[in-house]
Formats: sequence, C-alpha cells, structure tokens
Amino acid sequence: MILRQFLDTYPVVAASYLVGCGGRGVAAVIDPLEGIERYLEAADSLGMRIRYVIDTHVHADHLSSGRALAEAAAADYVLWAGVASAPGTRGVDDGESLEIGNVRLAIWHTPGHTPEHLSLLVTDGKRGPEPWSVFTGHTLMVGDMGRTELAGSGEEGARQLYRSARRLAQLPDHVEVLPGAFSGSVCGRGLSGKPWSTIGFERRFNRAFRLTEEAEFVSYMLRDTPPPPAGAAETRARNLGATLQEA
Repeated sequence: MILRQFLDTYPVVAASYLVGCGGRGVAAVIDPLEGIERYLEAADSLGMRIRYVIDTHVHADHLSSGRALAEAAAADYVLWAGVASAPGTRGVDDGESLEIGNVRLAIWHTPGHTPEHLSLLVTDGKRGPEPWSVFTGHTLMVGDMGRTELAGSGEEGARQLYRSARRLAQLPDHVEVLPGAFSGSVCGRGLSGKPWSTIGFERRFNRAFRLTEEAEFVSYMLRDTPPPPAGAAETRARNLGATLQEA
C-alpha cells in the first residue's frame, strides 16, 4: 500500500490523502483541497492512476476540488448515497467497499459532524486481512471530535456523533486514525498539531472519544462551540451541486 498525506494551513487547516496499490497502479484521493495538480503529479510520480476521488463529507469551510480532480483524472467522484444527487457523482452506502488493487476501502456511515459523513476503513490485502487504518474526516480527529451544528441541529448531530464514536471505538487499538483536520481547524476544538494517531491512543486520551455515556458526550460536544466559518451554508450548497473549476 502507498499512502501520502498532504497538509494545508491556508486558506483552511486540513489534511488530504492519496492512497492506493503500487503493484496494480491504482489510487484514491480523499478530501482534496485546492491545487489538484499536486494530486495528479503525486499519482503520476508513483505510476498510479486515480480511480476514485472521495469527499468524506460535504465541507462547510472550503470549496472542495473533488469534482474538478475527478474530471481531470477521469475518476469517479464519490459521496454518501444520501446526498449524491448531482450529475457525475457516485453514491456509496454503509457496508460497501471500493477496491483499489490490493487495497480495500470499506465504507462506514459515521454521521454527526454532518449527516452524510463517511469513514473509510483501509485493508491492505498484501499485508493481512485486518484493517490497518481508518480515514475519519472530521468525525474523529486527534484530541477531539468534529463540531456538530454546521449542517443541522447541534444536539441531534451530537447524538449521531456519539453512535459513530462508539462504532469507531470497537476497532482494534493499533488501527491508525487518519483525520481530515488538525490544530487550527474551525471544525474542532482543542485539536492536536500531530495529524495522525491510533484508535487506542484516542480511546484513552481524546477528550470526547473517551466519553462512554451519551448524555455526558452530548453535553461536552455542545459546549464552547467556536463561531461557524463564514458562509458555511452557501459553501455546503456549492459543494453539493456545483462542478467546481480549479482556480
């Protein structure tokens, strides 16, 4: 398996990824930001073709370049089936898998930060049958979990996020957590500057993830919510339907 992490601090703080199978020469890009050339160049330098471009959720703090990248790479653009209504979008649902050579991305619906949020559980068939990593977007990050009011009711989002957290907490300790943001992002509070972790470490030390009672979790998630990003609703609407052109 080949994995590359791209870290951005401007105009938003976010992490995106290229993951795939070097032997079969196929890859997926997850949560791409501006500058689609870097993903195309990274894939080309590794002798890989981008087959899927996946947004873990409909972003509210920036315009996704997912559609533009998918078009440039002749790849499928992937979102959760419940919001994949725009032309050229492939919808996936809980329990499905995307195959990229010897690498499998199992789709888990993990709502809470947004209703449509996905996590992607990674298995490398060349290494073994058990999951190695999980791309968690803004559901589970290093040190905290994603805010819950940007796409609906904060309380209902927190209850959904609690159920998603309990599902992720069932993964083995060694599974790597590859989040979509890190310290400085408006989508979480108290995030670490270290942009990856493990399920075991987060289960022990993550402020929200370690809470096992729903009422306590919901109360925590509704406290000290930072101001929303400017134009959040409009940004989500554009990401849902617009075919965005790379600037």
